[in-house]
Amino acid sequence: MRILITGATGFVGKQLVKSLGEHQLIILTRNVSNGKSLLGSHHQYWQTLADKPDLNDIDAVINLAGEPIVNKRWSNKQKKLICDSRWDITSALTQLIRKSTNPPHTFISASAIGYYGRQGNAPIDETSGFNAEFSHDICQEWENIALQAQSQHTRVCITRIGIVLGKNGGALAKMLPPFKLGLGGPIGNGEQGMSWIHIDDLIRLLCYLLSNPNLQGIYNATAPQPVSNAEFAKALGSALNRPAKITTPPLALRLAMGEMSELLTTGQFVLPKRTLAAGFGFQYRDINSALQQVIN
Repeated sequence: MRILITGATGFVGKQLVKSLGEHQLIILTRNVSNGKSLLGSHHQYWQTLADKPDLNDIDAVINLAGEPIVNKRWSNKQKKLICDSRWDITSALTQLIRKSTNPPHTFISASAIGYYGRQGNAPIDETSGFNAEFSHDICQEWENIALQAQSQHTRVCITRIGIVLGKNGGALAKMLPPFKLGLGGPIGNGEQGMSWIHIDDLIRLLCYLLSNPNLQGIYNATAPQPVSNAEFAKALGSALNRPAKITTPPLALRLAMGEMSELLTTGQFVLPKRTLAAGFGFQYRDINSALQQVIN
């Protein structure tokens, strides 16, 4: 297959490119030299979509692009960048798919469990409602734009991705330093949900959606056993053989991170009900085995 990938130089994208090595990959990146350095010069590279009249010669599109949501404090400028970096590229891809006379048969577009907003301790799945807040607003528009590409010729799959656990990047890169020093622990009362997925399972899920032409719609990319923040802290401490009992006050996070701290102090217990019903099998179902594999 000829597969166009956006966000290929990111944490997830780099692993996905490795897994799709038998296919002909077209990498969309503004920095082609950096892309070649990270991913190899044997792929085809596009610097922009602006000069493309259609995607007639592309079989599938996997859209992972987007400014990291926890990179910087959420100023109005940063919020706009977070939104635009997702919406603009997805809109451009959708428009090109709709202009194509022989469009890609598959469009897989990332979203996030932030779609659901804060949900308390109730388990939620792909059919659940949402709490209207910034994270939901980002994801709702992101998904709506991607779904406009759907037709009798193109199926659209949306992956609502949880906390991705893997080596050398993602959420763990920010969590590990204090935990390695024995300074880690729960945030607040530790009851907030953490819905996670091992990066190997996320890559396998993306490939599964790509290779199963009968699948379309919304799929939660989270392991079947979400945990509380306290359970996560305990499991991470165990994997590192370090204590994990130092509580971080929510107020301290609020002062340091502003509104963005709510991603850590609130959460969801997300279940991949539709993902499991589609026949996908998770390799890492519990947090202890996942973190042990990543750390050790």
